[in-house]
Amino acid sequence: MLLEMISRPLERCFKGGDGEDELLWHMDLKPHASGDYSIAVVQANSSLEDQGQVLTSPSATYVGVYDGHGGPEASRFIAHNLFPFLQKFAAEQGGLSAEVIRKAFDATEDEFLHLVKRLWAAQPQIASVGSCCLVGAISNGVLYVANLGDSRAVLGKRVSEGKTSGAVVAERLSTDHNVCVEEVRKEVAALHPDDSHIVVYTRGVWRIKGIIQVSRSIGDVYLKKPEFNKDPLFHHIGLPVPLKRPVMTAEPSILVRQIRPQDLFLIFASDGLWEQLSDETAVDIVSKSPRTGIARRLVRAALQEAARKREMRYDDIRRIEKGVRRHFHDDITVIVIYLDHPPAPSNGKFKNQSVVECTSAPADIFSLGVNEG
Repeated sequence: MLLEMISRPLERCFKGGDGEDELLWHMDLKPHASGDYSIAVVQANSSLEDQGQVLTSPSATYVGVYDGHGGPEASRFIAHNLFPFLQKFAAEQGGLSAEVIRKAFDATEDEFLHLVKRLWAAQPQIASVGSCCLVGAISNGVLYVANLGDSRAVLGKRVSEGKTSGAVVAERLSTDHNVCVEEVRKEVAALHPDDSHIVVYTRGVWRIKGIIQVSRSIGDVYLKKPEFNKDPLFHHIGLPVPLKRPVMTAEPSILVRQIRPQDLFLIFASDGLWEQLSDETAVDIVSKSPRTGIARRLVRAALQEAARKREMRYDDIRRIEKGVRRHFHDDITVIVIYLDHPPAPSNGKFKNQSVVECTSAPADIFSLGVNEG
């Protein structure tokens, strides 16, 4: 019932599952106001916990990648609510800004908390569901990148000023809020000087309270509101975590920069991609490949690397069913945004100046074959 309430992302204008991998969905190429974009998603978990979407209009392009954990509820909730909040606050404040984006993140977090409070007595596990949240926005030649967690935005740009010469290099635009990064561990420890065990090394990685690697998210209410892990209801689904105050936050890191002539494309992806490919490798693939199907190409490159690490072939991995497949790779969402200059609403792609379109990846790829027809 909960999923029915919050899993209605706009699943329009998409192609079905990949002919070779029924857990791989892709939308090969569509226009936005200043270029083209491509999306691909591969499912590994029993329920797809990644969600991705692009909203296009003549005046702005919004990109969202939401990597859920503990279940798909939080990422689906974000997909349904964040962009409407961005549009609402941008309209109220006369345009996009870092403050508008921050308000949209805060409102999404608040609304999810209200949902948890309503459902908690019947579904206490909802308090332990959360999601990383990566958002990009392009408006009036300015790029905004905001994130919580360890999804990542990477820019591909030419070293030289010219558009047709010079090497293409990678520039990371987002901050990984993951305690495997030493700077993040120090940040978390500094916020909790009276808790020497705020970050501990367990099961081969660093984790906050031995539980979670990311330090910022939407949701994860039981790690932000002590009352949600003290009640006996929570003890049925996990060990109680003694908290004096929140150990996670929903405060996004926000980057604002002017788009420059040497900026060629942006890659927004969940950490499932970056676990397999470096920033430089991903940028190199995009810069040397045809545009059509570029997001799918990146996903396949990641899957091939995951297979290589296990001394397998991609053909072997693509035959593994969802759930079991999570032992080989994570859910992966990739959105590639090409930055053509100048922005060209006059090129015929956006003749209707009022058109607004949102393309979302499906909430669950494996079920597409059942739902279609």
